[in-house]
Amino acid sequence: MNDWVIELEDIRKVYRMGEVEVNALAGLSMRVPRGEVLAIMGPSGSGKSTLMNIIGCLDRPTSGTYRLDGKTVSQMQDDDLATIRNRKVGFVFQSFNLLGRSTATANVELPLRYAGVNRGRRERAQEVLGLVGLEDRVEHKPMELSGGQQQRVAIARALVNDPAIILADEPTGNLDSRSGAEILDLLMQLNRDRGTTLVIVTHDPNVADHAQRIIRLKDGCIEEEHVSNAEPA
Repeated sequence: MNDWVIELEDIRKVYRMGEVEVNALAGLSMRVPRGEVLAIMGPSGSGKSTLMNIIGCLDRPTSGTYRLDGKTVSQMQDDDLATIRNRKVGFVFQSFNLLGRSTATANVELPLRYAGVNRGRRERAQEVLGLVGLEDRVEHKPMELSGGQQQRVAIARALVNDPAIILADEPTGNLDSRSGAEILDLLMQLNRDRGTTLVIVTHDPNVADHAQRIIRLKDGCIEEEHVSNAEPA
């Protein structure tokens, strides 16, 4: 099996606004090995969101090659991208993105539903909720949970299909400092115990310091890259 779970080669993304072309990514290349915790940082307009959308199979590059878990996905059509996204990428967002009228179990089941899994779906969802410490909250709805607990539900949802990567966009941004620290500890524990590959997009240097490697973007290119003091999985 390829040791690289993410491989980006000369990725360019051009947005056209009337007669103006905006180069959101300008020939970016990077690789992420399995089991790494990678932080992506940079100011607004640096290309972080565009890069996140391409890594998460939410968008296609204008040119260049993207391989995810050994499969070339850069020029896939929307239906195929949606399938890869469901099977290979787990998303954790700043705003949780939970269904307010559904239980924690039902929220975690969603990726399994989209994947066409029927047998054992509820049991699998509750197993993963137990993994993130919510075995006693499986029938609670989001409004009955704290912010930190809601983010744990979101992490369980991201994990339920056993994806190749978890892509976390400002995962502690809507949490108080204590809850944020607990969520970071949980993500790092998942990396240590399960070898989960984490890509974290963040403005917060305290969050980035938990990563094994930090990439800083500027004007659609990698401006700086360094290895942190975080322990590997």
